[in-house]
Amino acid sequence: MKRKTKIKNSKLPFILVNMAMTADGKIATVNRAVSTFAGKRDHEHLLELRATADAVMAGARTVDSAQINLGPGAAKFRRLRLKRGLTEYNLRVIVSGSGSIDPDANLFEKRFSPIIILTTARISKANLQKLRVVADEVKICGKTEINFHAALRWLRKKWNVQRLLCEGGGELNGTLFRAGLVDELHLTICPMIFGGHAAPTIADGKGISNPAAAAQFKLKSANRVGDELFAVLIRL
Repeated sequence: MKRKTKIKNSKLPFILVNMAMTADGKIATVNRAVSTFAGKRDHEHLLELRATADAVMAGARTVDSAQINLGPGAAKFRRLRLKRGLTEYNLRVIVSGSGSIDPDANLFEKRFSPIIILTTARISKANLQKLRVVADEVKICGKTEINFHAALRWLRKKWNVQRLLCEGGGELNGTLFRAGLVDELHLTICPMIFGGHAAPTIADGKGISNPAAAAQFKLKSANRVGDELFAVLIRL
């Protein structure tokens, strides 16, 4: 029997996840010291995807562990955004249930576009005060866990986020997959093996115990560039 395509809630943004992973599904080494290992084409692809999105989202650990700003990159990508009717610089969204984000992270030094933090009521008063200084808005979206359906509706309504690109890490991705919120998955598969049961994957966190509850996708395209495979999967 043919599987029916799920209808996306029109009040939610279209969500893409973009990740580079090893052949064994790892997105970083076991000590998380190495998280950038794909080739130049992968970085170009990342910026191409950012040039299609109203907002780029990442988890606190991803933001804290790398010199990233979640911005659109060089002028040619900003021109692409303007040509598509988007703002020159995308909105930036950081996710942290406890608000444990380093206020001195590189991202906060680049003030070219608004920075939004999604958190929960678990955040301490001290962390809340610090983050309100460096972010444009800190939004509490749940008591102990972030209610992503509510958070995404809010992003759509208040900030007009119609297309949202998520760049990990694994726990954030895993939560979005389990909630059935990911519409499209971009994977760069690299010819290497990291191994290690503690090394992060593209979808960490609670996981599932029943395959029937798995997030279901179908292959849209696959292209080889050198020894890397670029795959695009869409939600069933």
